[in-house]
Amino acid sequence: MTKTDIYIGLNDQDTKEQKFATEKYVSVLKNVCVSYRVSFSFNLIRGGYIHESGEYTQENTLVLTLIDTERAVIEEIARDLCTFFRQESVLITSSEVDTYSVRSGL
Repeated sequence: MTKTDIYIGLNDQDTKEQKFATEKYVSVLKNVCVSYRVSFSFNLIRGGYIHESGEYTQENTLVLTLIDTERAVIEEIARDLCTFFRQESVLITSSEVDTYSVRSGL
């Protein structure tokens, strides 16, 4: 199976500042995933980023994790989040992972 992470910074591409409370971005992220009917998880991290202009900034970042999702859907989600969060771009990483489930036995 493939594990994909999409890194979405929360600073606005023009002002280089976070415009809204983090919870609002989380709500948008959840709504996007629900609308695409994908299973997901996410983390909030703090990171640094070098803009195309060479300017360095630090910001809050949401990392959306998708397991075994079609590449076309991943790219649609990434484009939507890039637009909704007013980003220059979002970073996508992908790797093969071994997965399995464990049940409670009850």
